[in-house]
Amino acid sequence: MILDTNAVSALQAKDAKLIAQIENEPSLILNLISLGEYRFGVDGSRYRTSILQWLESLIQRSTLLSPDLGTLPHYSRIRHELKSAGTPIPANDVWIAALCRQHVMPVLSRDTHFDKVPGLLRIEW
Repeated sequence: MILDTNAVSALQAKDAKLIAQIENEPSLILNLISLGEYRFGVDGSRYRTSILQWLESLIQRSTLLSPDLGTLPHYSRIRHELKSAGTPIPANDVWIAALCRQHVMPVLSRDTHFDKVPGLLRIEW
């Protein structure tokens, strides 16, 4: 499963329910979009230095996915599907959903708007 930004935040906060949800996963799958959103939040934190050290450690022991040319058709289809249904979601989350479709993986997130994306499984903790 691909971690959304709120899953990364919950992991850093040592959320027991999230940790129980991922404990049997062979590896954590991060994505560049969520890391960018998370880093934006961290840059404004007074705990920036320690959180960035934790984040670097997390990145080193995880698999990182980034959008590429193979992501583009998934992104475009999702945008069209959501527009046609009148159910847009935040732009960054369309990219995350596209990565999930491209790699045939669910998203680990508390954001219910992912449920609007046809064919995308959202796992919540």
